[in-house]
Amino acid sequence: MVSRSSHGPRARVRPLIGLLSIVTLCAIFLPAQPASAEGELHVYNWGDYINPEVLDRFAEEQGVKVTLDTYGSNEEMLAKIQAGATGYDIVFPSVHMHDIMFQLDLLHKSNINQHPDFKNIDRAFLRASTDPNGEWCLPYAWGSVGIFYNKTKVPEIKSWADFFAIPEKYGEKIAILDDMRETIGVGLIMNGKSVNSTNPDDLKAAQEFLLKQKPNISAFTYDSQPLVVSGDIAAAHFYVGANLFVMENPEELAYVIPEEGATMYQEDICILKSSPNKANAKKFLEFYLRPEIAALNVSQQMNGTANVPARALTPDSIRNNQNINVPDDVMKRLQIFVDLGKDIKKYDRIWTKVRTAQ
Repeated sequence: MVSRSSHGPRARVRPLIGLLSIVTLCAIFLPAQPASAEGELHVYNWGDYINPEVLDRFAEEQGVKVTLDTYGSNEEMLAKIQAGATGYDIVFPSVHMHDIMFQLDLLHKSNINQHPDFKNIDRAFLRASTDPNGEWCLPYAWGSVGIFYNKTKVPEIKSWADFFAIPEKYGEKIAILDDMRETIGVGLIMNGKSVNSTNPDDLKAAQEFLLKQKPNISAFTYDSQPLVVSGDIAAAHFYVGANLFVMENPEELAYVIPEEGATMYQEDICILKSSPNKANAKKFLEFYLRPEIAALNVSQQMNGTANVPARALTPDSIRNNQNINVPDDVMKRLQIFVDLGKDIKKYDRIWTKVRTAQ
């Protein structure tokens, strides 16, 4: 049995974005199984960030009841866990949040790297500085954050410079993600700096760039996909999951990783120290090591995977898509966020100025 509740689909990967309000989705019933604590797994994940069939197959194979609750940000998830939320077994933090949760002693050491199928994992995706050998968590999924645009409104876009020129050059609207790190990251990239810079001069330059662009930005939002599809806006700063729409309508829609560079995200699967079902949680990590399971997830999510043999099992439309499985030269242009510690306050101040400027 798999039951699900949601805080709204995850902006990164899926077509529909919701607010962070609790929505209860219908339960999908598999053959009845015991509902004791030994027969349960409680999953806490980003909204709509896993193929439901993955959970269904695990529930049926293991004879357990799987519940799925969702969150809309790393910060929301961490706040709930720190506030004393109990009952969750596994979470899906971004790499920098994986490090934070380790430092806060919130994670259980899974030793997943000792499983024979761990050989399937590309070691390049063991990115957490606190878990370089994969002893604690398992790499889950990753993707780029670039530009989603409507080709009926603007010609080919290759760069952030092209993107920000749209309002004045074509009289069309653009949207930016309502995300502090992602948006300030673009400002840093446009000045040739690291998206993790804490240098005051770098941050000031990023702030000035964003403030200069703000009059031409129609919205800061996670809800831009339907607006791009309908042509209400020409282009949006958005996640690689936009390729779902591109594949449905390649004549009118496109997604590009900008020439100047872009950010990338990666989530890991971690077992919580407070998990009441650690044995089932470990079984799920082992289950997700299987290439056919990782491939099943990729085929519905449009993400990249760290599971090397799984890549060959994905549909051609995904396997050959260089925005999803990016070539080495493009990968070198992608930057991933790290934990900034107390320096995150510098970003908070910039974000407040950018969001409140008239």
